[in-house]
Amino acid sequence: MVSGIYRPAGIVIAALLLWSDVAAAEELPLTENVPISEFQNRTQDAEAYDFDAPPQGMFRSITLAEDFEEQLGFQRTHEIVPVRPTERFAADTSAIFIVFSLHQHYQGFKVFGRCMPEQVAGVAPGTIVSEDAMHVALEDESGYLKLSPPPGGWKPGRYKVEIHTGEQVNEMSLMGTMRFTIVASQVKK
Repeated sequence: MVSGIYRPAGIVIAALLLWSDVAAAEELPLTENVPISEFQNRTQDAEAYDFDAPPQGMFRSITLAEDFEEQLGFQRTHEIVPVRPTERFAADTSAIFIVFSLHQHYQGFKVFGRCMPEQVAGVAPGTIVSEDAMHVALEDESGYLKLSPPPGGWKPGRYKVEIHTGEQVNEMSLMGTMRFTIVASQVKK
């Protein structure tokens, strides 16, 4: 009977000893007068994102091609793959394709491509000559954009395609820029 009285007291003493060990462990030394920049991402360690280069981040790969084909993927998914990747196209080409594969994403979104001349005689830079959009569903791992020739066909010169993602094109949706060259078609004899 005497041992029953001391049991709750022993539990209380053990709990107090355990609590004092936890309290001592939580009393870590503080570093005084350290600038906040040492606890944040330092600007000299961060690489600047280049919006004037091909998109990165959510894109596993992105390339310009003459065509695309659909293949059955590893997990029995439909994969879009480029056919004859290139950055030089003939002026009489029927379409230019931008084929991309994506990293895993957790909701659907749209990918937009807006094509404009960079160095094309007779066409003002910044004029949108072709554009396309694709809705990417949650299960999609790849896709493509199709740039049709503008009225009157492609004129020889250098073009750029702004790649945007989201629900609409705005100043915050730009992911990167693709470039291609149109060369004069060779006359067949």
